[in-house]
Amino acid sequence: MNLKQIASLLLASTLGSGLSFAKTAADERLDAAADLVSDMMKASDKGVPQDLLNKAHCVILIPGLKKAAFVVGAKYGRGFTMCRKPTGVGWTAPAAVRIEGGSFGLQVGGSEQDVMLLVMNDTGMKHLLSNKFTLGGEATAAAGPVGRDLSAQTDAVMRAEMLSYSRSRGLFAGVSLQGATLRPDDAANRELYAKDMSNREILTGSVTTPETAVRVEDLLNKNSSRETH
Repeated sequence: MNLKQIASLLLASTLGSGLSFAKTAADERLDAAADLVSDMMKASDKGVPQDLLNKAHCVILIPGLKKAAFVVGAKYGRGFTMCRKPTGVGWTAPAAVRIEGGSFGLQVGGSEQDVMLLVMNDTGMKHLLSNKFTLGGEATAAAGPVGRDLSAQTDAVMRAEMLSYSRSRGLFAGVSLQGATLRPDDAANRELYAKDMSNREILTGSVTTPETAVRVEDLLNKNSSRETH
């Protein structure tokens, strides 16, 4: 083997090694989702109520939801959902989702916010296993109350299958996502798992959590405990 062939092999090896460690867009969204969970738990008395997080069956994290509007609002974002394992201990691997459409109401201009939804019961979880569903349509949704020690026992909260929150400038607030459609993000699942995986397979099976999702899984395990419903 001559020097030119050796150099070519070394170059190919270096490039291959670099590609194997390169972060994909899905990996970067998982990092952002972990940051969202971390900041949520640092929000002290202005964060998502701990008791509601403990009671949630699933969590949906949409870092960097984009919204733009002139009178009529529109939104688009990509993120992940994770559900409690059937044993009640720990969380499933992340399943990729997309959120589209709907309205934030009267507004002018555009912005980007982090959005989190708590899925509060089995019916809400079943919607996550479907092809798509509309918040405020097939799935009842309400703007979630904030306050770490808040006892949120209003009728709207008690009846809602999902509670929605947004974060802007580090502060959490309830947000209405009426009319928004949530659906699986098959392309992101393929990117993350290197093969076709449905959200139903991921959220109800024993899919191994990808290394890039371990941080967000650990944060959820650390900051939420299962409560009896």
